[in-house]
Amino acid sequence: MHPLHQFLFCPKCGSPRFVERNAKAKNCEACGFTYYFNPSAATVALIEREAADGGVEWLCVRRAKEPARGTLDLPGGFSDMYETSEEGVCREVKEETGLDVEKVEFLFSLPNQYLYSDFLVHTIDMFYRCRVADTSMARAADDAGEILWLRPEDIHPEDFGLISIRAGVERLLYENGEVKGVKHT
Repeated sequence: MHPLHQFLFCPKCGSPRFVERNAKAKNCEACGFTYYFNPSAATVALIEREAADGGVEWLCVRRAKEPARGTLDLPGGFSDMYETSEEGVCREVKEETGLDVEKVEFLFSLPNQYLYSDFLVHTIDMFYRCRVADTSMARAADDAGEILWLRPEDIHPEDFGLISIRAGVERLLYENGEVKGVKHT
């Protein structure tokens, strides 16, 4: 099924002669407008802190809303119009955790699909390492129902409900078959 199958009318002139042009676009036969279905930009934050014993903990959240309500997630969300991806990840961290990001480092990106109101939104999820000054102020808000500080060796990717977050957590965790910094026997 074409990704724009729910779009029946041209968004420019309103004509019902809005037809599939190729796998990622529809074209209006009335006015000539072509709409390309490109992924939406989304951000993901990896926030680490030093544990009391000198180890590392990651800030995870429990999703308060669908999709994947109740599963683990990393803070993040969609970038807004007129903001950079880096500004978007800082805003999302603030909204979901109350924390102020001081430094942002791009790590990698992964494609994703996000079902919202029965509409499949294709995204490109950009993963960032975010440094915050004071992690003690973390609190759950907005899309985050709970804040959890978890050691990497205690994290199970299958507990993360969104496909790209699960894949990203696996990529962040595993290097040469080992959890980063922890040797498995």
